[in-house]
Amino acid sequence: MEAVSTDGQVDYSEPEDSKNLVSGFTNFEAGDVILAKITPCFENGKGAVLSDMPTRVGFGSTEFHVLRVNKKAIPNFIYYITKSDLFMRQGEALMIGSAGQKRVSTSYVENFQLALPSLHEQRKIVDFLEEKTSLIAEAISKKEYQIELLEERKQILVQQAVTRGLDPAAPMRNAGIEWIGEIPKHWEVRRSKFTFNQRKELARKNDIQLSATQSYGVIPQDEYEEKVGRKVVKILFNLEKRKHVEVGDFVISMRSFQGGLERAWASGCIRSSYVILKPLPGIDPGYYSYLLKSKRYIAALQATANFIRDGQDLNFENFALVDLPIPPLDEQKEIARYLASWLSKADRGLYLLEQQIIKLKEYKATCQRQLKSDPLPC
Repeated sequence: MEAVSTDGQVDYSEPEDSKNLVSGFTNFEAGDVILAKITPCFENGKGAVLSDMPTRVGFGSTEFHVLRVNKKAIPNFIYYITKSDLFMRQGEALMIGSAGQKRVSTSYVENFQLALPSLHEQRKIVDFLEEKTSLIAEAISKKEYQIELLEERKQILVQQAVTRGLDPAAPMRNAGIEWIGEIPKHWEVRRSKFTFNQRKELARKNDIQLSATQSYGVIPQDEYEEKVGRKVVKILFNLEKRKHVEVGDFVISMRSFQGGLERAWASGCIRSSYVILKPLPGIDPGYYSYLLKSKRYIAALQATANFIRDGQDLNFENFALVDLPIPPLDEQKEIARYLASWLSKADRGLYLLEQQIIKLKEYKATCQRQLKSDPLPC
């Protein structure tokens, strides 16, 4: 099921010899039309024409209906019929089975009545739809590439700002640290343990529970639930064993190995296994919130461990092994303000591009679902 997308694409990259297959598979032939039976795959539009299948015969999930087209129809035309609004709405309404396991029945697919134009007219409709969807797919691809470039630009800009500053004319020197490279001459380089202390204070009586997240930093659990739209497990016992966190602290969590350190945006308590870092005087949390999540810093942090795996526990000793650049405090704040402003605009641009992609995908689906008897459905 995973190899079939919602836009008619099929991944044939992991073939399996039929001799190794046991019972419980559906067989199909090149040119067949397949569509998902089960919820939510049916509603999501999983299906395809197997026109590019590298073998004459194939096997797959039993959760697909297989339609073999006769000489009166073109496979791609039948595929677009299965994507039409009428077919989808009726199929969803007539699903059978229990919640979460509902399926479109074979009888519904077999008995669905459709207007079948001549082969010539079917070809005209298919050509029109494929040209239209190809143009939409091209537009989506261009916008996805723009997103990729903007994300890359964000990383480069952050890395340059936090290690080279904002003045391109500033005299530079080699920091003597591989991951940092060149820095302005007036900047310092220090061991991390001389820029942050560990906060080992246990949770206070009225501390709220916090979540350490890669996307939002360290925020209240209730706020995190609201942002992601789902509940998280709250600790009800032994809260006094958790660690206290203050606004502006940084947290080394189980995901810091992958995505850097998280800045605390609220005070409260967090799980006892995490390391809490308190900035020393002269350290601006705003500047270091960018530095400690930059790509090259994360790579340097990973290099302190004996082996690499997502979710590996890091400790203060790992953190202390990575030297940090120290700009003057006023310059730290200036860099933080600049990055906050620039990244806010960039994120707005990314949001608009993502919304445009959503609209294009909706338009593509609308073109496919409006197929009835009109040779030019959209």
